[in-house]
Amino acid sequence: MTARRPPRLLIAVLFCSIASAAAFAGSEFFSEPSWQIVPVETVRLRLEEYLRESQLPLAKQAAVRESWQASATEGEEADTLDRLAQCLAKADDRVADLVEFCSQPFELGAKLPEFDWLADSESPILVRHNLRIYLARWLVQHGYYDEALTWTDGLETEDVLVPESLLFYRAVAFHQLVRPVQAEAALAQLMQQQDRIPLRYQKLADLMQRDLAALKDESLDHIARRMNDVRRRLDLGRTGERVQVVEKGVIESLDKLIKQLEDEAQKQCQMAASAGQSQPSTPMQESQIAELKGPGKVDRKNIGKSVGWGNLSDKEREKALQDIGREFPSHYREVIEEYFRRLAAEESSRSE
Repeated sequence: MTARRPPRLLIAVLFCSIASAAAFAGSEFFSEPSWQIVPVETVRLRLEEYLRESQLPLAKQAAVRESWQASATEGEEADTLDRLAQCLAKADDRVADLVEFCSQPFELGAKLPEFDWLADSESPILVRHNLRIYLARWLVQHGYYDEALTWTDGLETEDVLVPESLLFYRAVAFHQLVRPVQAEAALAQLMQQQDRIPLRYQKLADLMQRDLAALKDESLDHIARRMNDVRRRLDLGRTGERVQVVEKGVIESLDKLIKQLEDEAQKQCQMAASAGQSQPSTPMQESQIAELKGPGKVDRKNIGKSVGWGNLSDKEREKALQDIGREFPSHYREVIEEYFRRLAAEESSRSE
């Protein structure tokens, strides 16, 4: 007796199901995160490895281990980056100086310490990689976003023991510098481990993602943020080429926005004028047929011969500019006033 072959339709259905499952398995739903949270025990083992290779005196090694154990009693909320920095400070005086600096009040605009040893290849990898994040965190917290990105430049998540901090503070720096593409990329990578990162990272990352989703390029909100970035740089004593480039971009964006509003106001005026001319003062009845009695001639309207005759008058242009302050939230008015001051300065310099 020969075995009965399965129906062709059943084979086709099974094949399609297997193919669909394989495709679904390769989708983002099953994709592995591009980075992993480093367990605390792994951090401890790396610290032990550092102690063995450093050939430190036994007393210093004991102090490092005691610091690690003491910080563990603080509970799960103890920050791994802080624990690591405090332990390394017991072994390296340079780290101790860095930790001391980051714990003291600092006057914004003052000269920052160099900390060149963090970029020295002779420094142990455990120290220079992770302490660069420690310094970058302090820089972000004090508004030095460009400097924070410089210190984290070149670091990958697999290079450090706190990859979540690397991604989070990069995202904050990009967000504050109004660089939405880079900020969104860092946030998307950070949120791959959404359920495992600290709660404060989750909440702030979600807020930043929502904020960036609502941000439109070249909008007044976008311009206002860039103007605030210029103000921040000047407060920090940054007056070089970088801040000048940002400032120039803000002015160009404001010029474009105001020109757009002027064009819209002019178009509305022209439409209103056309509507007024097309409506007769004594319209005929709809059912009455009009009789053509006139010669069909009209007087030419004198519109002038000078260039730009169709532009808005000074009064109308001023009204268009003022409308910006009325139609948008009040916290944008400061940006507009800054634009007016710059316009007045430019006109004054041209007249001299």
